[in-house]
Amino acid sequence: MSTPTSQPAQTQIHNIGYRNYDGERLGRAYARRSLFSQSLRGSFGLGRSAKSKVLPMILFAVMCVPAAIMVAVAVATKANDLPLEYTRYAIFTQAVIGLYLAAQAPQAVSRDLRFKSIPLYFSRPIERVDYVLAKYAAMASALFILTAAPLLILYIGSLLAKLDFAHQTKGFAQGLLSVALLSLLFAGLGLVMAALTPRRGFGVAAVIALMTITYGAVSTVQAIAFNQGSPGAVKWLGLFSPITLIDGVQTAFLGASSSYPGEAGPGAGPGVVYLLVVLGLIYGSYAVLMRRYRKVGL
Repeated sequence: MSTPTSQPAQTQIHNIGYRNYDGERLGRAYARRSLFSQSLRGSFGLGRSAKSKVLPMILFAVMCVPAAIMVAVAVATKANDLPLEYTRYAIFTQAVIGLYLAAQAPQAVSRDLRFKSIPLYFSRPIERVDYVLAKYAAMASALFILTAAPLLILYIGSLLAKLDFAHQTKGFAQGLLSVALLSLLFAGLGLVMAALTPRRGFGVAAVIALMTITYGAVSTVQAIAFNQGSPGAVKWLGLFSPITLIDGVQTAFLGASSSYPGEAGPGAGPGVVYLLVVLGLIYGSYAVLMRRYRKVGL
């Protein structure tokens, strides 16, 4: 009985349309810019769901509305100056800034830590330093937009009210320097607190605690020291809270009036210490973020 001869397997090649990429090959710099842009947009809810846009846009409006009201009052009353100095505006609205940071810093990093992924797809893995720099720059830029926008409203309004151009321009420049330093400091501290946990809720609580508890404690102790006849201690106590640090730097170097009890802000000598502490915290925040992502293997 003969056995049927088995037929050899047939191999077919299907052309499914793949082609070699012959365009420009973009490197790490482009990847950093893409991650920076995506993170900055996400800080204001752009490119995300409608629900994600509500809080950042409300906080942005809350930051700008008082500035618009001050401008309207200055124009209506024909005042010789604005009701509030440019350098004082961020101190005046610190609660709003802290709430924005608490909401957006965890959004920037907690989800990435939790799921070990990012919303962008790169043709090759990015380096750890690229990720940290992009996230840090995006958070600092978002804070700068939040804090500089009302200053711009004040400046434009002062020109419309025909206030002294040189004086207003100088104050506006000082205010921009102050909020730029604030943005770098707050962004670093906020990202560090948010990166300590992959749980967004814990990150929000950690940022709020850092911003509110330290400021409340320092302000209380400063008031006690001033009332006990120790005004010299007031200026050094300001080193232990982010917002009082910025207050001290701008009082010492930007001609701002201090919010310390008795307006006992630091002079140029202690101001150097304030500035060094701020710069140290900014660099330290970057170093801690690098170490944190090295530890989790990212």
